[in-house]
Amino acid sequence: MTEHSLWRFSRALHRALNERQFEVLAPLLDDDVDWRMYGPIDLFPFFGQRRGKLEVLDVCRQVADNIRVHRFDREAVMLGVDTAASMIRYSLTALDSNKPISLRLAHFAQFKAERLVSMRVVIDTFDMVEQVLGHPIELPQTA
Repeated sequence: MTEHSLWRFSRALHRALNERQFEVLAPLLDDDVDWRMYGPIDLFPFFGQRRGKLEVLDVCRQVADNIRVHRFDREAVMLGVDTAASMIRYSLTALDSNKPISLRLAHFAQFKAERLVSMRVVIDTFDMVEQVLGHPIELPQTA
């Protein structure tokens, strides 16, 4: 039995983000990869949609310029032949402020010929924004 594409991709992504080894990640991306991170683009410009290997590598560089991953725990993983989904808790540091950030995200990945062709990332951005701002967000009371 061969190793699932998710495990190779996950190791390469974390090496790219923490050690800036993007050359390890590049061969695991399809030339026309479709990458989407959902969240407030005004606060985190690396969120949004990217298309193609060069754009995805560029967004990974942007992420690496802003955060350092200290730890991640997969809370749940579902693997298909060429698909994967995970719920993950990350412990990060914002490099500009040295603030610790804890966040949860879900990702949904599709692979073809052991290369990533599609990635969707949904992040608990409300909690993330409060941590980055350093205070709770005041919301109007509803009846």
